[in-house]
Amino acid sequence: MKILGREPAMLLGLVAVLVKMAAAFGLDVSGEQQAVVNAVAAALVGLILAVMAHDGVSAAVLGFVQATLALAVGFGLDWSADRQAVVLSVAAAVVAMFDRTQVTAPVPAGAIQRPVRSVS
Repeated sequence: MKILGREPAMLLGLVAVLVKMAAAFGLDVSGEQQAVVNAVAAALVGLILAVMAHDGVSAAVLGFVQATLALAVGFGLDWSADRQAVVLSVAAAVVAMFDRTQVTAPVPAGAIQRPVRSVS
């Protein structure tokens, strides 16, 4: 799993560019097929990250959202890059809200000493 390292988004970008380059130099693939390849790559990276994190449901969900959006655009959804970014940002925020309910602090709240305020 070292190939992903800390840059899974770079790997996805590389896959997308390689597919486009192959199409430009004669590989007979349609825009829809390119979208499918990129969607599968996004979903695969999400799955790999979920496995690497041992409990990375968030990465898998975000990978699925990204794959779904790529498929939709590949099959004719006419959204600007800005609109797509907003959808992905909302998905990330929703997942973060879910994660917040699943994570516990390593130190209980009562264990933190707070300064005592004197009333004068």
